[in-house]
Amino acid sequence: MTSARMRRFTVLLSGVALMAAACGRADSSSNGTSLTGALEGMKGTKPLVELSDEFASRLNAFWVAKGNPPLIDFTYGAEAYDAVVLIALAAEAAGTDGSALASEIVNVSKGGQKCTTYAECKALLDAGTDIDYDGVSGPQDMNGNGDPLVGSYGILRFGAKNRIDHSQTYYEVAAAPASLIVDNEPVTVERAGDGVLTIGSLAPETGARTSGGPPKFAGVELAIADINEAGGVLGKPVDYLRGDSGDASTDIASQTVERLLAADVDAIIAATSSSVSLAVIDTVVAAGVVHFSPSNTSDRLSTYDDKGLYFRTAPPDTLQGVVVSGLIATDGNSSVYIMALDDAYGTGLAAIAERVLTESGVTVLGKKIYDPTTTNFDAEVNAIKAADPDAVLLITFGEGARILRSMVAQGIGPNVKNVYGVDGNMENALGERFEAGE
Repeated sequence: MTSARMRRFTVLLSGVALMAAACGRADSSSNGTSLTGALEGMKGTKPLVELSDEFASRLNAFWVAKGNPPLIDFTYGAEAYDAVVLIALAAEAAGTDGSALASEIVNVSKGGQKCTTYAECKALLDAGTDIDYDGVSGPQDMNGNGDPLVGSYGILRFGAKNRIDHSQTYYEVAAAPASLIVDNEPVTVERAGDGVLTIGSLAPETGARTSGGPPKFAGVELAIADINEAGGVLGKPVDYLRGDSGDASTDIASQTVERLLAADVDAIIAATSSSVSLAVIDTVVAAGVVHFSPSNTSDRLSTYDDKGLYFRTAPPDTLQGVVVSGLIATDGNSSVYIMALDDAYGTGLAAIAERVLTESGVTVLGKKIYDPTTTNFDAEVNAIKAADPDAVLLITFGEGARILRSMVAQGIGPNVKNVYGVDGNMENALGERFEAGE
């Protein structure tokens, strides 16, 4: 890690610590157990690339200049940026902002002359040259079903302040096996364009995952600014409509999608949660609109009947399941207990992890699929304690903080057991929720 990156993360983590202090951070749980450093040692995976200092600084400066607080992390910001650029380049290649642009998204991601900016790639397209866009989140080579063929994962670890210690972060790359490679899916819904590419966004401004909203909104809006500075798409500026996705417990995403479709958007940058995207995908693609996610990872979306209109820059959990299972196995654990939330993301990733762990010789002593609205996980944690695994894999969102508080109270927290997480929980917001008792 460069010293510049270390300085940037130090500033960001200091900002988080100040916010936690301002909120009156708890130092002990209700039963008197100290929470200080209680998450230290918890490891996990997150689809993540090692961002350049230049892009991270530019994204943050752009966001702050629009009147927002500084970004405290950059998760999926680069992936959101690249999603917008791929849509714009596909519209240029197709010569339309209608549904036919989806037929070009996979094509502009691979197989041609490499280019790294919208302006550079557009100039090549104007000259009749096939392109291969390599973005700020890495190479964008896509499978025919709209999935990335390669995924970069950050291996993250919580430090002594119950926050991610980025000085310990390292990266692994996973590639889709040949057996998963498919031909380009045809677009089966026809929708004419009006000559103006209009993009809507669907990210959490309310609900359980609001910490994931700012970097995605920032990535989308910076990409649109860069595209418009380079002359726009089809000779006109890109229009933009911002929308709240809420979370899986509300109907906010459906309401937002209806509003965006009524405004004749050509593409929607999909919700953070795979479950939320699955709740609205039929409505989006039936309208002939591109549904493009920077963060959905559920493997269910790989084979979904999306009319050739769903894409993502986040790799599917068929890859993450392999990476997190490999991490557990190579750390020397001979047994594991899995807890996963009951939704498409949780059950899908749990099934993949269970299979890969078993194939790796790690015994899965138990797998609990739980209701994420549960407020007390003592019974579930009792079962983990009784099983006495070497490791615990938590496939959760924010409710993982409640599970961890119960684990710490019962003496099997990350300071005692090897605890592993995934992209739904490996973030500073988990530490904040854990300390606040949320």
